[in-house]
Amino acid sequence: MILLTGGAGFIGSNLLGALAGAGTEVAIVDRLRDGTKWRNIARHAVSEIVEPDALWDFIGTEPPIAAVVHLGAISATTATDGDLVARTNLTLSQRLWEWCTDAEIPFAYASSAATFGDGSQGFDDAFSADALARLRPLNLYGWSKHAFDRWVERQLHEGRAAPPAWLGLKFFNVYGPNEYHKGAMVSVVKVKHDEFAAGRPARLFRSDRPELADGQQKRDFIWVGDCVAVLGWWLAHRDPPSGLFNLGTGQARSYRDLVSALARAMQVEDRVDWIDMPAALRGQYQSFTEARMDRLRQAGFTAPFTTLEDGIAHYVQVLRSGEPYV
Repeated sequence: MILLTGGAGFIGSNLLGALAGAGTEVAIVDRLRDGTKWRNIARHAVSEIVEPDALWDFIGTEPPIAAVVHLGAISATTATDGDLVARTNLTLSQRLWEWCTDAEIPFAYASSAATFGDGSQGFDDAFSADALARLRPLNLYGWSKHAFDRWVERQLHEGRAAPPAWLGLKFFNVYGPNEYHKGAMVSVVKVKHDEFAAGRPARLFRSDRPELADGQQKRDFIWVGDCVAVLGWWLAHRDPPSGLFNLGTGQARSYRDLVSALARAMQVEDRVDWIDMPAALRGQYQSFTEARMDRLRQAGFTAPFTTLEDGIAHYVQVLRSGEPYV
């Protein structure tokens, strides 16, 4: 059995679909709450749905767990409750790491490109105390993920026991099916799709940097299927590599590129309305992200990543199909 926290969420439900489709038994830890989040898992066989408050009772009584994939988190970059974010994103991750260590079970977890802050230190996933100490996340969410990365490094540096294999993934800008419950945190691809679908121009922020033209803010956008492929590769590995790795495509693309790719895929006019960046985002907005991917490649993941154009074209097909959940 694979224990998957956040299994009804965006990346989690896509991973659930791949694992369940291959016949793997999966127990998910998540809250479905009101709304449509349940649709993310409706098509897949789930062994158990465990509420987070019942997690420790569950893992103490269940048959052997083959691996823990910890994707559950408060992922809103606008979150402000520091105590809640610390409990959810840091303390729980620490407890799961320690449990996997004691049980000798592989442990994978979600970090984030938000740990890199404004990008002034680059996007190198070097795993050392000095390299991590140089990073300055811009928001509470990024800090919480960074705090756990640093805690893991310290555990290992001090020679403390660890899971037999562990994987941290610094997810960059993920987009694709099953993200619809995320509200304001939905991907920019989905937001711009919906604007075009409503017959409106795509709205893009004007640049808040004098050296950067409007629409030339760039991000490393990654198709959710590629994230699932990396996690599936690691889980299927007989001797999985341990480490903290970036997970993007390695190629930054502009927001203007993204809108043009959407217009082509949707066969609509490529129109943009330029708007000022909200005051709440100024100073917290990453104008450039690009994952350094050589370390994951050296660890053995060799499959190609989906181009922005191909990922968007596939996403548009899914959204048009009448069955947008996968």
